[in-house]
Order: sequence, then structure tokens, then C-alpha cells
Amino acid sequence: MYSVDEFFKKKGINNLNDDYIDDNINEIQRLQEFDKMKSKVLKYALYKKRTEQEIRQKFSKELEENMLDDIIEVLKENSYIDDFNYIERTINEYINLKNLSIKEVKYKLYSKGIKSSLIDEYISKDLERLNEYEQNSAYKIVCKKQNSMEEDEIKLYLLKKGYKEESIQQALHGGE
Repeated sequence: MYSVDEFFKKKGINNLNDDYIDDNINEIQRLQEFDKMKSKVLKYALYKKRTEQEIRQKFSKELEENMLDDIIEVLKENSYIDDFNYIERTINEYINLKNLSIKEVKYKLYSKGIKSSLIDEYISKDLERLNEYEQNSAYKIVCKKQNSMEEDEIKLYLLKKGYKEESIQQALHGGE
């Protein structure tokens, strides 16, 4: 899909005459609408990091499916939408700001509409760092909860949150 200017350049047209405009008015209007909506979707994608699924949900009622597919394809080609990059940035944000298990991280990413194969690929690529993050998160939670809960209650709490048994044991026995 091209912008209006690209369309005319591709056709080798520098000066538009009324006959040409009359003959191609529908295509011109469609390209203008495409440009307008592409700008709107781009603003939405740039305001905050978004997944492809979030963009589809937001604009599915407003745009016909073919036009939305074309706009998303253009944004992907220009790296405005990149779900793998989204996973990486989101996980880095979680590591810096939150205490989560790997399972919780996966669930949060799934809820954003990211394909499980992409999530699993990223996690397997960065498993060592994520396991260390999970252990540190479990340790921080244990430290925070140890004054108000028994060890068994803390263990149950962490299991419910999706922490691995290994991470829980290490956290309960004082190791980061």
C-alpha cells in the first residue's frame, strides 16, 4: 500500500490534470483514507509500546480488515511494531520494577496477545537471567513476608504465584 504521493510517483505522474483525477478518484480517496488512518494508528503505536494484537483490538471496529492488515504490515516493516522487541522491553521493565515469577511474566505477555511461541523463544534464549530474576524476586518476597507469615504460608503463596520449587527453596534458605 502506498501513500498518495508514492502512488503518483510510481505512476510517473508529476502534474495532475482533471481527467486523471476524475478517472482515479476512488483510488485517490482510498489512498488518502489509508494515509489518514496509518497516521492515527502510528500515533497510537508510538504513544506507548503496543503489541500487534493491541493495535488490532483498538482499530478492528474502525477500519476494514484489509486496510488494518496493510497498515500493520507497513508499521512492522518500519519497526514500529515488533512483538519480539516488545517482549524484551517488557521483561526488562519487570526485572527493574517488579517481583514476578517466570510464569507470571508469561501470563502478562500472553494477555497482551503475543503468540506463545514467540514468548517461549525469548524465554529460552534468556533463561539463565530469568531464573536468576525469579530467585531474586522470591527472596525479596520472603524477606517482606517473613514477619507476618509462617514459612509454609510463604511457600504456598509463592507456589500459587507460579514460582518454581527450586527458587522458593533457595529464597527460604537465605540465598539470592
